[in-house]
Amino acid sequence: MESQDEVQFDRAHFAGFGESSLNFELVYYILSPDYVLFMDKQQAINLDIYAAFRKEGIHFAHPTQTLYLRQTAPPSLS
Repeated sequence: MESQDEVQFDRAHFAGFGESSLNFELVYYILSPDYVLFMDKQQAINLDIYAAFRKEGIHFAHPTQTLYLRQTAPPSLS
């Protein structure tokens, strides 16, 4: 965040555990009321975080589900 102009870092915390995630809260301020600038800065920060994880060899797990189906006899037509 510090490499971005018009961005002021406030704080970062490990916020808790998700169903299949570790949740962090990052708080920063965009020093402009321009919404497009906000979206651009948010994207740049997120992509920088993603690149830092890749550089460190940290991979993200993709949640999966297994669905078991039980076959039953079809209903009678009579």
